Amino acid sequence: MVSAQTSPSAVEMPDWALPGSATHKQIPPPLDFHRPAKTESKKIGIFKGQTDVGSALVAGSSSYDPATGQYTIVSAGYNVWYQRDEFRYLWKKMSGDVSLAADVSFPDPAGYNDRKAVLVIRQSLDDDSKEMVVALHGAGLMHLAWRPVADSMMKEERVNHRKDHSTDSLNTGMAQRIGIQKQGDSFTVWISMHGEPLHQVGDPVQLDIDGPFYAGIGFCSHLPAKADTAVLSHVVLENAAGMVK
Repeated sequence: MVSAQTSPSAVEMPDWALPGSATHKQIPPPLDFHRPAKTESKKIGIFKGQTDVGSALVAGSSSYDPATGQYTIVSAGYNVWYQRDEFRYLWKKMSGDVSLAADVSFPDPAGYNDRKAVLVIRQSLDDDSKEMVVALHGAGLMHLAWRPVADSMMKEERVNHRKDHSTDSLNTGMAQRIGIQKQGDSFTVWISMHGEPLHQVGDPVQLDIDGPFYAGIGFCSHLPAKADTAVLSHVVLENAAGMVK
């Protein structure tokens, strides 16, 4: 296991963490590579704490404006993918069913296309935790992804690239609002493209996550040592199914 006790400036950026490009392919990290989470157990809006999951090389931060209902999340981090994650996470411990939704915007239009604003339900704050994630990418791609067991590779359902080519999907543009629902062991993704009521897209995915677990919002710049910003607002977090709105 690799320790994160040294300062970011003293840590060499691993080649596997660099983003994909015409000359470079991002690959999974070594199987034994982990960094401990860094957590602030201090209330922020409706959430009970916030964590740099995976401790990216640049520390993240978050703020909440009660007047606008906006959560501004600043984070670096190479990815929320493979068998470990790096992202800033605002969370609340919960059990049972969950409805979670938020409006999403990226203040910097020139940010990296694969940056991810995420709604996450995960078993722990470890970087390799079992989890279910709804992710909206900077270029508009949206998916429901999950890590079926700790320290395993992520799986995904791309809700805007369905095999049946149906119109009930995110085909063009950027979703305005996204949601995730946990009902028992069944998880679904919800979308509003232009302010219409949230509607389910894609098929349910089954995953057993034991309570108590963590539910919340987060962001990853998809760049290992460069922070970016996402704004998530009008957040709904209910301890019941059927409340995604």
